[in-house]
Order: sequence, then C-alpha cells, then structure tokens
Amino acid sequence: MSKDIRIQRLSGEALIQYIPELARLRIEVFRDFPYLYDGDYEYEKKYLQTYINCPESVIVLAFDGEAIIGASTAIPLKYETDEVKKPFVENGYDPDEVFYCGESVLNKAYRGLGVGVRFFEQREAHAEDLGGFKHITFCCVERPVDHPRRPADYVPLDTFWNKRGYVKHPELKTTYTWKDLDDVAETAKPMTFWLREDRA
Repeated sequence: MSKDIRIQRLSGEALIQYIPELARLRIEVFRDFPYLYDGDYEYEKKYLQTYINCPESVIVLAFDGEAIIGASTAIPLKYETDEVKKPFVENGYDPDEVFYCGESVLNKAYRGLGVGVRFFEQREAHAEDLGGFKHITFCCVERPVDHPRRPADYVPLDTFWNKRGYVKHPELKTTYTWKDLDDVAETAKPMTFWLREDRA
C-alpha cells in the first residue's frame, strides 16, 4: 500500500471506464455496518449511470497507482429521485439551491489517511464551481444502538461531519430500500440528512 494517493474529479463519459470497478468497490464497502448492504452488481452499474448521464454530477476517485481504492459521488439535488427531493420540498427548500453529496466508499486499508476530508473538499469545490447553491447535504442510515451487527468498536462519523460544518437535521428524513445481509427481502431504511450552508 502506498501513501501517495492520487485524487481525481471526473464527470460524464469520463467515468464510463471505471464503472465496473466502482460497482465492485461499493458492494464491498457497503457490506459493513451501518449499511450491511447485500449488493447487486447490475443494480450498482445502473445506479452509477445516473452520474454519467448528468454533466453537472461528479465522482471523486482515489487511486493508489492505477487501482481505485475509494470513490465519492455528488450531484445537484434537482437531478435526484423524488425520495431524495421530497423532504426538502416539504420543508421549504428549493432543490435548485441544494447540492447533494451521495456516498463515499473507501477501502479499509486506506482509512485514517485523510482521504475522507479530500472527498468532501473536492465535492464542495465542485459545487462552488457550478455555483448557485445555498446548501450542501448528504444523508446517512439510522441504525439502533443495540443492532446485533453493530461492532463493539464502531464509532459514528458525527464528529467528523460536524467539523466540516454539517449539522444533522432530524426533520429532513427519507427512506431507502435495500436488502440487508442475511435478510430474504429488501426493507426500507430510515435516512437522515445533514446540511451545511454553502460558503461560496
């Protein structure tokens, strides 16, 4: 493992060549708590196509040499699905003024090296480059503290997000549906949004 990690912002068709590797990485990382996602490769490829189709989206890639070891997604909220936009519309936000940071995934071996900070910096910079956003947001899954798959040493990322200026907004909630490990069917998961006023 090298500590010389290269970060690159890509949009549109420049992402096409990386889709298979990104899909596999997302499935690998999201198997862990708190997502416990029993991933579907074909679904992941289709999901990532959203970012290829939207010229204003961005995927930030982290490379060790030529290997992708992490990725982070973002897109203007107006291009997201209704389940993502609905809580904002219902609470008086204009989707045109909100930039949505999707997910960040990073190979375990590279955590603690500052890559997560760089993912946020690059997505926030992309929002500033596009202009017109009053808010930057992301959401995370809510799991009970006594969840049977919660590791004893699990530390939520709340403090990290707070340091970047994001505040949890309990009134901004939605549900995402996926199949947990060991489950026989998909179930709806509660998701809560965090918000930061854009400094641009």
